Amino acid sequence: MRKYGPSLDEVIAYLETAGSRLLDLDSSDEAIAKLALEEQQYSQQAHDLAEKISAIRTKAAAELSAAVTAELAALAMNGASLDVQVSRLSELSAHGFDQVALLLSAYPGAEPRPIGKGASGGELSRIMLAIEVVLAKSELAPTFIFDEVDAGVGGAAATEVGKRLAMLARNAQVIVVTHLPQVAAFANRHLRVLKSSTAEFTATDVVRLEGEQVVEELARMLSGLSESETGRSHAKELLDLAQSALAK
Repeated sequence: MRKYGPSLDEVIAYLETAGSRLLDLDSSDEAIAKLALEEQQYSQQAHDLAEKISAIRTKAAAELSAAVTAELAALAMNGASLDVQVSRLSELSAHGFDQVALLLSAYPGAEPRPIGKGASGGELSRIMLAIEVVLAKSELAPTFIFDEVDAGVGGAAATEVGKRLAMLARNAQVIVVTHLPQVAAFANRHLRVLKSSTAEFTATDVVRLEGEQVVEELARMLSGLSESETGRSHAKELLDLAQSALAK
């Protein structure tokens, strides 16, 4: 009796529940036919919904491919193109009939390859940046971290990278590790990472820069000398240009 409850009332309640479950498990031809019909109906509904999702995905993939490719041209990847490929699976899965892959053509005529195999670390960061800029109007993560997103670029291309990072930062927190003053000039908070070594250990310090300290650091990044008047003048010009671009 203790197995089914400490009291007679609970034992009787268990008996009623067990009897109801036994009826549910009835394997009569009528019950099996009913379940088979329900399975067929649900299967058809799943297939119909999967077809609709496939059509939406295919249309969105073409739009995303074109928009990201246009962004890549401004991020020193001119001639590169991103192809959002939607492939049909032989069987319905939990995600529908489709398998989605991101393929990169590094230059005109190049064979599209998965971005994990066809792009360098810096290119991967720029591809991610381009995708996030395009998707920023629909859905945005609260924080982005970019390391060496400006690898292999300079001059006007570096400025474009900075602009797009600033665009992304309008609605999210964006943390960027950069060695380029053209990119750093677009930030509204500046942190300098300093490494020091002794015979016993190596330490890394992070120092927040304010006001003239920002100008001095940008000048150092530009010319190697924070005291250089030419470097300081150029640093101030970069900051002014960045602020003007952000105001548009």
